[in-house]
Amino acid sequence: MNTILLIEDNMDILENLAEYFELEGYEILIANNGKKGIELARKTIPDLIICDVLMPQMDGHEVLQILLDIARTAEIPFIFSTSMSEKVDRAEALALGADDYIVKPFELEALLKMAKACIKSGSKRHV
Repeated sequence: MNTILLIEDNMDILENLAEYFELEGYEILIANNGKKGIELARKTIPDLIICDVLMPQMDGHEVLQILLDIARTAEIPFIFSTSMSEKVDRAEALALGADDYIVKPFELEALLKMAKACIKSGSKRHV
């Protein structure tokens, strides 16, 4: 069973995503902030991380940068889920090393398709 780590500060979104992916057969780990997300990623090495960008204390970009600096977590596929919809936001996220980027609100099926592709192919970034 593949494991997905969800990092999201909005509890309604977090619970909705967790329930959806569990029903699709994934083991789900949840973190409601970046610091907890990094701890879980280091401890468990999930098959995929889906992370919000705009979070208090530590945003998603910081989370990704820290994970990329840790050998054990540097190759985990990483998808940003965010309300930031400008092309420049997407370009910046991908330049930081994200494997994909989805804008909220999104269809759960679209995120599932993206997640399956990332898990299957692994991270596209070269560390």
